[in-house]
Amino acid sequence: MQRKQPKSRCEKRKVGKADLPCKLYSSIMSRYLDVLDNDPSIASIQCNKLMEGLTLGEFTSDFFCVKTDGSYMVRECVDRRHLTKPQTVSMLDASRSFWHGRGVTDWGVVINKDGSDA
Repeated sequence: MQRKQPKSRCEKRKVGKADLPCKLYSSIMSRYLDVLDNDPSIASIQCNKLMEGLTLGEFTSDFFCVKTDGSYMVRECVDRRHLTKPQTVSMLDASRSFWHGRGVTDWGVVINKDGSDA
């Protein structure tokens, strides 16, 4: 999750399954975008999808995808070392609740291995 207008450096990339260039704020996001773009079960990708009406404020989900079967999938990218922070846990819980309330049951977290950047 990111704030709607993050003040950090980002990588912008265009991929075939996204209509707009994707703004990527971590190496985890960058690598996972490649995974999604190469996944045949994913029809389209939206990066940084605004969660309108979220009680925590204006935040975006990292990846909102439409699958080829018409269902939706949401993924949040988190650095492993941040998983124990209460704010990270509450933000992830808010994201999960937000999307479940809108009928998205395929919600998950993407975590880097062993605290590494990969």
